[in-house]
Amino acid sequence: MRTPHVVVVMGVAGTGKTTIGPLLAARLGVPYAEGDDFHPEANIAKMSAGTPLDDTDRWPWLDAIGAWAHGRDGLGGVVSCSALKRAYRDRLRAAAPGIVFVHLSGDRTLVEDRMSHRQGHFMPTALLDSQFATLQPLEADEAGVSVGVSGEPTEIAERAVAALRGLDRVS
Repeated sequence: MRTPHVVVVMGVAGTGKTTIGPLLAARLGVPYAEGDDFHPEANIAKMSAGTPLDDTDRWPWLDAIGAWAHGRDGLGGVVSCSALKRAYRDRLRAAAPGIVFVHLSGDRTLVEDRMSHRQGHFMPTALLDSQFATLQPLEADEAGVSVGVSGEPTEIAERAVAALRGLDRVS
């Protein structure tokens, strides 16, 4: 399966965006970009200190991801980005209208367990409540699918590919 669209793998911290994103990109035959790499150092320092980002912090980050997605228009790509609010997804769509979202979803207990076992990531589990409080799931008029995060990463990626096949915009 190859897609000319940019797929944004979204969800709260700990759902596996960084793990599933590259698997999905490989399956779709397109490049992958890690959303965390688009954060300015100030954002990483703030999150590392346990302070949630506010919208002012997020706009430049979203704009950088949107610029990458715009540059991949017609070529395809996969990028990870929490994209928790509709306004954030709208901003990404403004930069690259053909974006399609894959919302990795899971219950808080599962996500917290995964976060507590990962190493070397700046996002502490203390910020998980703020992530869930901010999350606005995809709405019916947004191009995208929701995929549960239970199971092995390859299974989750395969479910994402199958769900994307059901969209008119991805073939």
